[in-house]
Amino acid sequence: MTEPSGGSTDRQKRPVVVPALALVALTAVGITALLGGLDERPDPAPPQLKPGQVLDQGQFDTKFVESKITLQRAESEFAKDKRFLDVIFTVTNKTDETLNVGGLRSDKSRGFGFGGTLLKMTPQIKSEFGGSVFVDSKGVQSSQLHPGIPATVVARYELTGTAQPPKQVSYDVGAYEELTSGLNDTTQWFLQTEQDAFGGENTDKVVAKISVPVQPQGA
Repeated sequence: MTEPSGGSTDRQKRPVVVPALALVALTAVGITALLGGLDERPDPAPPQLKPGQVLDQGQFDTKFVESKITLQRAESEFAKDKRFLDVIFTVTNKTDETLNVGGLRSDKSRGFGFGGTLLKMTPQIKSEFGGSVFVDSKGVQSSQLHPGIPATVVARYELTGTAQPPKQVSYDVGAYEELTSGLNDTTQWFLQTEQDAFGGENTDKVVAKISVPVQPQGA
């Protein structure tokens, strides 16, 4: 028998139907691959602490106490009264050695000691000489943190002119880790760091965030 005239021996192709779930799965795999693989997950956000909580900072256990405005009266008629924003901590040196409380970070310095763990302050208090940090023992200021003894530590920022204090201050806080040298088998404390997501230099790791209300003067 012959085929009818005008007929075609090619059958019409049917469209291929891909289940919606399969498309979703393929899309998810593609996105995961772009983000670096199935085993990688974004790091969780650092915990948000409240005043009164204690943070393990490796070398130190630190309790975030309060923040307040302090007035320092002029010592003579030729001087002026000064106002400070003070942030109060209780810091315990967990090592076996007496440590320097350190220095706060600034535009020109990365700070050191306990002061260097206060990575970022918001809002920044701008002043001519920057902030200072000291140990306060019954009104006597020092720089020493003795082993195992909880000490009152004050981070102090001068409020210049008519500058108004913020209602609260916040810190990004870092921590120290003890690392051993393979060359001479000695240990040393370093601030924890984390790798830049885009392959740049390592940055100081924020292990916690803390917000402290600022108490008005005389409160």
